[in-house]
Amino acid sequence: MSTGIFQVPFPFNEPVKSYALGSKERESLLKTYEELYKKVIEIPQYIGNERVFSGDKINITPPHDHKHSVGIYHKGTAEDVQKAIRTALEARKTWASLSWEHRASIFLKAAELASGKYRDLLNASTMIGQSKNVFQAEIDSACELIDFLRFNTYFMSKIYTEQPNSSEGVWNRTEYRPLEGFTYAVTPFNFTAISMNLPASMALMGNVVIWKPSNKQIYSAKIIMDLLEEAGLPGGVINMVMTDPAETTKQILSHPDFSGVHFTGSTRVFNSFWTEIGNNINHYKTYPRIVGETGGKDFVLAHKSAEPSLLAVALVRGAFEYQGQKCSAASRAYIPKSLWSSVEEKMRFMLSEITVGSPQDTSHFVNAVIDENAYNKIKGYIDRANKAEDAKVIIGGQCDDSIGYFIRPTVILTENPHYESMIEEIFGPVLTVYLYEDEKWDTIFELIDTSTEYSLTGSVFSQDRYAIAQASEALKNSSGNFYINDKPTGAVVGQQPFGGARGSGTNDKAGSYMNLLRWTSARSIKETFAPPADYKYPFLT
Repeated sequence: MSTGIFQVPFPFNEPVKSYALGSKERESLLKTYEELYKKVIEIPQYIGNERVFSGDKINITPPHDHKHSVGIYHKGTAEDVQKAIRTALEARKTWASLSWEHRASIFLKAAELASGKYRDLLNASTMIGQSKNVFQAEIDSACELIDFLRFNTYFMSKIYTEQPNSSEGVWNRTEYRPLEGFTYAVTPFNFTAISMNLPASMALMGNVVIWKPSNKQIYSAKIIMDLLEEAGLPGGVINMVMTDPAETTKQILSHPDFSGVHFTGSTRVFNSFWTEIGNNINHYKTYPRIVGETGGKDFVLAHKSAEPSLLAVALVRGAFEYQGQKCSAASRAYIPKSLWSSVEEKMRFMLSEITVGSPQDTSHFVNAVIDENAYNKIKGYIDRANKAEDAKVIIGGQCDDSIGYFIRPTVILTENPHYESMIEEIFGPVLTVYLYEDEKWDTIFELIDTSTEYSLTGSVFSQDRYAIAQASEALKNSSGNFYINDKPTGAVVGQQPFGGARGSGTNDKAGSYMNLLRWTSARSIKETFAPPADYKYPFLT
């Protein structure tokens, strides 16, 4: 029995390794990449302590070399979903009652394993399966993943210490229970850290989870499950199924013990979840928690006082790192006409130096987009811009899918602030620029605020503090994460809690205590030490 009031180690952000030429970490990671690239692995489903090999094998190919197989995964069935639900509910009986410090220890150990033994495996599998360069993999599948584990554990302990006041003769307590039933995690391809965090954050708070990763992130998902198992996570707490997405969701959202969903993906799919949950609301034992981070059409706004060279760097990094496949990527820019010639010149120079290719070659800034569907969608925007009367491709635009799904960083200049690539989420290496008259600064805010359904990230560049304050106030509902003189990407756990509202999600701020609270159901306990012995109150005499 625990008899101490324990303090979780104070968290720190995992240092980002440089992978500079000649460094040991570079040599080690590239060696691991090469070893994995030559293998053909077989990935089962993880249900309880069982590895489920269905025999329905799906090929895994890197986006940058779609003719090369690195493995197969076993696609599951509807029966596997039901089995996972039963397994999770059985595991809940012991997991939910496990003392919190033992849950904390598991995830803190996972952080140490990810920082050491598993670092190269996480990064190399992300590079191969999701086509990230060494730096993008490092900040995601190593550092952010580790940060989530350390900071969430610390935030959990802080939540538990939040207790109510007590009056004389009374002791009031708050108990933070896990949700009743099981939870559902649906994760995207683009961030290995997010894919770990969604199921792990719920499990940390005592919940049991059915995890449906993206089929484009299966490789690194397997590494995550192996990591958590080695850290001591009991079987059945997180069950990874690789089943048909629509059928899986239908079964889970119709189950009476469904208690919450943690989602990152498209706005359309998330909206369908809300509809399905609403239709089933009378079947549930409890009202489910619905947490989601969805789409983005993220803006960069420049004031006439902005420094052109700094703005140009922010646009190139913000728009084209990881091929623009970040929900926070800079996708639309509003730039005063007086600055454009200088900004364009600097962007052209930087983009002329950028090369595109396999992440195994560390000289490439840009790698492949995730799959053929993404390639065709992005190419469609570029092709239409080449034919448009009110827009034109001024930089990049070259596409080649002969070996991998490669698209060069592309800049579209438009005269129409409502042109399709200014308002629709593309999720690729395409930045659309709209030029405004310098004197229209006071009126540009409404255009930015109302042009899209999204409200995820945005940034303003200016050397004028009044202009910064004005933009910050006018655009306060236009993004959940707002950056001043910086690109709109790169939120760090514990520093910039991440999430947006409107069509961008429920703004429950991953990487903060706010998100963890969503996975608890509080119970207030009042203990009275001297209960009244007579029903009569003093006013009755």
